[in-house]
Amino acid sequence: MEYVTLHNGVKMPKLGYGVYQTPPADTQRCVLEALQIGYRSIDTAQAYNNEEGVGSAITKSGIPREELFITTKIWISNAGYEKAKASIEESLKKLETDYIDLLLIHQPFGDYYGSYRAMEEAYKAGKVRALGVSNFYPDRYLDLFHFSTIKPAVNQVETHIFQQQKNAILYMQKNGTQIMSWGPFAEGKNAYFQNPVLQKIGKAHGKSAAQTALRFLLQKDVVVIPKSVHRNRMEENFQVFDFTLTEEEMAEISALDTGKSLFFSHYDPDTVEWFLSLVPGER
Repeated sequence: MEYVTLHNGVKMPKLGYGVYQTPPADTQRCVLEALQIGYRSIDTAQAYNNEEGVGSAITKSGIPREELFITTKIWISNAGYEKAKASIEESLKKLETDYIDLLLIHQPFGDYYGSYRAMEEAYKAGKVRALGVSNFYPDRYLDLFHFSTIKPAVNQVETHIFQQQKNAILYMQKNGTQIMSWGPFAEGKNAYFQNPVLQKIGKAHGKSAAQTALRFLLQKDVVVIPKSVHRNRMEENFQVFDFTLTEEEMAEISALDTGKSLFFSHYDPDTVEWFLSLVPGER
């Protein structure tokens, strides 16, 4: 396993297992299988409604808690100091743990400044080892970074071969924030696994297009959390530390970047309205 060291000295595995869209009924089994394969970093969120499955798997695995790295995220409906504070306690209970390794604000909507104050308080109390954000574009990331006391250690954003976040990474690197990818396979969009560049480079190393894509991100020092409910795919995604892409191969894959999201944009008013529609307004 390869690691990154966050700005506060906490070590984080560069490869983890994500449970986005994993049915709650399947989460315990999936996480247990991932842990058996060798994953030690698990990424969940309040909005995934499967923190309980993650917590149950952690307990049943028998793996010492200090060997695991658990990430969860505060959802929009829990934005604001009081709600966020209560939600952190609820997440700790569901995850069956005394502390969360990495706590993120899931989306930059609602009173995320209040949420971050609750997170800083939990950090100082030893209930969280590192703080961060998710889906924060450079403008909102820089704003929160400037006004926070404990600086965001991680920003989890859409990152894959077609959206490499080259501009955003510049600002994160400048301020010591680690980039973390969600959707490293772009959910198969753009014929991802049939991409001729990935297939050609993968074949040269005896690896799949998926493994090649993950290796590219890892060599760019991007933390990745690929998700699958199939054990054989979990195993395949884990076998990415026994080969290295050349500079020429890295350049070929880098050229695939479009600089655009394959999912949504926070700069699109319709997208913002959709996110806000998920949370009833205060009256």
